Amino acid sequence: MKQLLRPSTRLLWWLAVLAGYGVLLGALQALGRGPLGRLDGLFWTLAGVMGVLIALDACWLWRLPSPRLQRHLPGSLPLGRWAEVRIAIEHTYRRSVALSVFDHGPEGGTNRFDAEYLPQAVVLRAQRGAQLTWRLRPTSRGLFTFEKAELQLRSPLRLWFSRRYVPLISSARVYPDFARLHNGQLLAVDNWLSQIGIRQHPRRGLGLEFNQLREFREGDSLKQIDWKATARQRTPIAREYQDERDQQIVFLLDCGRRMRSQDGELTHFDHALNACLLLGYAALRQGDAVGLSTFAAEQDRHLMPVKGPAQLNLLLNHVYDLDSTQKSADYGAAIGQLLIRQKRRALVVLVTNLRDEDDEELLGAVKHLARQHRVLIASLREEVLDERRSTPVQGWQQALDYCGTVDFLNARASLHERLTAHGIPVLDVRPGELGPQLVSRYLSWKKAGTL
Repeated sequence: MKQLLRPSTRLLWWLAVLAGYGVLLGALQALGRGPLGRLDGLFWTLAGVMGVLIALDACWLWRLPSPRLQRHLPGSLPLGRWAEVRIAIEHTYRRSVALSVFDHGPEGGTNRFDAEYLPQAVVLRAQRGAQLTWRLRPTSRGLFTFEKAELQLRSPLRLWFSRRYVPLISSARVYPDFARLHNGQLLAVDNWLSQIGIRQHPRRGLGLEFNQLREFREGDSLKQIDWKATARQRTPIAREYQDERDQQIVFLLDCGRRMRSQDGELTHFDHALNACLLLGYAALRQGDAVGLSTFAAEQDRHLMPVKGPAQLNLLLNHVYDLDSTQKSADYGAAIGQLLIRQKRRALVVLVTNLRDEDDEELLGAVKHLARQHRVLIASLREEVLDERRSTPVQGWQQALDYCGTVDFLNARASLHERLTAHGIPVLDVRPGELGPQLVSRYLSWKKAGTL
């Protein structure tokens, strides 16, 4: 444990007064005036008494043991949400001691957390513990280790401060904002999805997966009649179908430099992760399997599609520390790797930010992917583009910005149209709207039996 002593303002004033007295005494001696003997004796008496008090006060504070601290930190934190951290303080002091506490964030974690209510002043009563609470809000994902806390103790005469760094190791994982997903489990799937702006389209025709045989009812289609069962039972028997539940969804997530753009508090990459988790949650509740594959990351990751509620937790643990990089997206290599790993037909959701220069490379790779899988491209659009396009033009600089924005959007739309013309659907959405749009498209295709 490190300990640093520093003088207080009170001690500095005492020393300043003593120094002023010494200067005055020196001036009188130079002028040969005043009772120099008595003044000189008083000066040294004051200096001696002050020196003893200062030394005793510093010695008492130096030998004072540090209180014991225990941090209570949630092991899992959602990105961008406030969470409480409690620090319990225990001690064996026989008198009241005043101190202030500052809890340090993780090493190298500058600008990764916002903090409130730090530092805090506490008075430790004799033989009684204390507890303080502060709040933090993570601004980036990953595994973070909190290694120490800082204490500032005051001496009895308030002449010294002791700054001490107490080892206090705790760790926390910062996940994408899964609180909305967790709360959604308390509601029926349809009601929950409708509350966040997702619309289900009415189904056309019948499901693809056989469910059971039952008696023919008014309103049933003649196509539903099972003629063999009807002949055996000598009464009309109909087949009942349900939505196919054994389908697979794979997210092909771009981790390259284009996903580093920021809209609001979150980057495009964080918006994309939240959207993938939202669609993954909805698909798992529908009985489908969900997987993930990344590209342009520091180390690409792949999670095989699996059904069941536990897959959502596995997906969270797989991506919580994933971040965007400065690499450029290589769609051809990413799709080639996915085709090797994913043999069974699946819905592949490519989440990226398309540019007009991606035309030839992207089109060829996606067409190759679409031969084996159902493909959906989600192309994130920066909100600033929409803002500039709708801002009134009042000067030549704004006119240049407007023309550049429109030209960029037109080139981007042209790429989307070429992909659509080759049978590749594209979602051109703002980052904040990506989640509801993905789930709406998924449910629409599932109801229509076109996945």
